[in-house]
Amino acid sequence: MHRAAFAWAGLNGTYDAERVPAPELPTAMARLRAPDVLGANLSLPHKEAALPLLDGLSDAARAIGAVNTVIHRAGQLYGDNTDAPGLLQALAGSGLTGRLGAADRVVVLGAGGAARAAVYAGAVILGREVWVVNRTPARARALAAGWQGGGEVRAAGPGEVPWGQVGLVINSSSAGLDNPEETPLPGFDFGQLPAHAGVYDMVYKPRRTRLMRDAEAAGLPAENGLGMLAQQARLAFTAWTGVDVPVSVFLAALEAPATGRGAGDAARTEATR
Repeated sequence: MHRAAFAWAGLNGTYDAERVPAPELPTAMARLRAPDVLGANLSLPHKEAALPLLDGLSDAARAIGAVNTVIHRAGQLYGDNTDAPGLLQALAGSGLTGRLGAADRVVVLGAGGAARAAVYAGAVILGREVWVVNRTPARARALAAGWQGGGEVRAAGPGEVPWGQVGLVINSSSAGLDNPEETPLPGFDFGQLPAHAGVYDMVYKPRRTRLMRDAEAAGLPAENGLGMLAQQARLAFTAWTGVDVPVSVFLAALEAPATGRGAGDAARTEATR
C-alpha cells in the first residue's frame, strides 16, 4: 500500500517489512532516528511495548495506550494511533455507524492493542457504552478496569452482554485470521441482536470470515477489515509525508497479490525529504 502511495505522490520512498523480536525492539526503534527515516508502523506485540521508547505521544495514543504509527521529526520519535480514526472512517464508509440507534451499545471482541483502539473509537469518539468480551476474561477485565481514555467501558462474558441493546459488534481479536472456520463467538445466536445491528471484523484474511457469515445468515450486515487497513495506512502516510493520498490508492494495492507480515513485524518507511 505505501509503495503505491509513494508512486501516486511522486515521492522517492520505500516501505519495507522488518521482523523484530521483542528483545530487539529498543535497538530497532533507535534506528528510526536516522535522518532518512520518516517513521514506521508497529504491529503486535510492539504496539504497547514501544510507548516508553518514544519522545512524545498524540492524545489518541496516550488514551489508547498503544501506538501503531511512529513519526520521526528531527531526531525525535512521536507515537500516534491511526487505528481508531481508521476504524471510524471504515465504519462510516460501510454504513455501519449510520445504523446505530441513539442508545445502542458497542461490543468489542478482544483485549489487545487493536481492541483498545476500538474501545477508544466506541467510547470516546462515538460516545457509546462499550462492552469488552475476550476469550481470556481476565484480560477483558484488566482492560476495562485500567481504562482511563474516557467513556464507559465494561468487561463481560458473552452471556452477560445485553445483546438486545447492541448496535455494533467489532472483532479486534485474531480469531478467524487465516482460518475461515474459526470465530470469536462460537455457537452465538445473532438473532439476539437488534435488526439494525451490524458486525465489523478487523480480520481481512479470509475476506469473508466465519463471524461475517454467521451474522449475514441472521440478516445482519457485516464487513471485513480491509477498509480499516487502508484508512489507517492512509492516515499514517499523511503523518509521515504531509501528502493525503486517496484511500482508493491503498485499496487498489490491497487487491494486488502481496506477501503479508506476521505478528512481531515492524515496517519502516524512508523517503527523500
